[in-house]
Amino acid sequence: MNKTAKTILISVIILGLIAFIVYPKVKKEVTEEENSPVPQSSQALEVNAVVAQSQKLDNDLRVTGSLTSNESVVLKPEVSGRVIQINFEEGQRVKKGQLLIALDASEVRAEIDKLNFTKKLNEDNEYRQKQLLKKEAISQEEYETALTTLNTTLAEIRVREVQLQKHLIRAPFDGIAGLRKVSPGSYISSSDELVTVYSINPIKIDFSVPGKYAAQVNEGDKLQFQVDGYENELFKGSIYAIEPQIDPSTRSISIRATSANKENKLLPGQFAKIRLTISTFQEAILIPTEAVIPELNSKKVFVSKNGKVETREIETGIRMSNNIQVTSGLNNGDTVITTGILQLRTGMPVNLNLIPLNE
Repeated sequence: MNKTAKTILISVIILGLIAFIVYPKVKKEVTEEENSPVPQSSQALEVNAVVAQSQKLDNDLRVTGSLTSNESVVLKPEVSGRVIQINFEEGQRVKKGQLLIALDASEVRAEIDKLNFTKKLNEDNEYRQKQLLKKEAISQEEYETALTTLNTTLAEIRVREVQLQKHLIRAPFDGIAGLRKVSPGSYISSSDELVTVYSINPIKIDFSVPGKYAAQVNEGDKLQFQVDGYENELFKGSIYAIEPQIDPSTRSISIRATSANKENKLLPGQFAKIRLTISTFQEAILIPTEAVIPELNSKKVFVSKNGKVETREIETGIRMSNNIQVTSGLNNGDTVITTGILQLRTGMPVNLNLIPLNE
């Protein structure tokens, strides 16, 4: 065997050995590839979904406001004088007309006593003049002079009695007395504050809403609100007055409501979180907000029908914290997909995990 033939023989033997070693591995890889699962795109995607159902929906407007007293007044004296009596306890209920503070009025009373003596003298003189006039012993003019003197005295007494009442500070309405700002013996003038009286049952709620809701808010509308200190309690009230103009600086309209406050839980100055229902839909379809896909000029959702994905173009209405109202494009009972939105394509099979609608 020559050298060339020997070289060829050795090459063939080496190639045979390589084929013997490599073939089983290649065959195994081909077999594994043939037995591998179908591509991911052909598998049903696991998604969450909710069933769209009609339900009652309140269109609530949430705003903030402040509580104010039904009535409140800072009592000040009309005359100067020295405080001789304080007839109330701070923080206690007072009745309309109740004497709260008395000022020294001894001088006015002395003047009234003096005028009463003058009145008696003038009454006697008027009586005598009347009897003489009947006998035509005096003229009509003389009698009228005596009568005028008597009437003048009576008028002066009434003036002094009014002055006397100004020394007695009384409650203008039923309410609660605040903290007094004077003490017995204090000399006060007409500019000094004595005490504030509050009427807080019912209590008022002042708030504003954007002007665009002006046509939807009416007197008598009901509202609910919460205040600090009673976070777990929901108070109720009703609108009784609406400002007849929109504030040009804020473009909002001022509203005032009242609420019963028999237990005095609500106090003037408290911050209120208000929920005002401006309209109600008896049959509204709600879906989770994350299910809605915004597009350039429309919105759409994915629904599942017979295990396959379909696309629906929708129109929406009221948006809430978690859900949104669908006004068209969905029917009662449609299954709306809420997860895997980026992976979904029309016609794709899906496995549904139905979840309840989160309120």
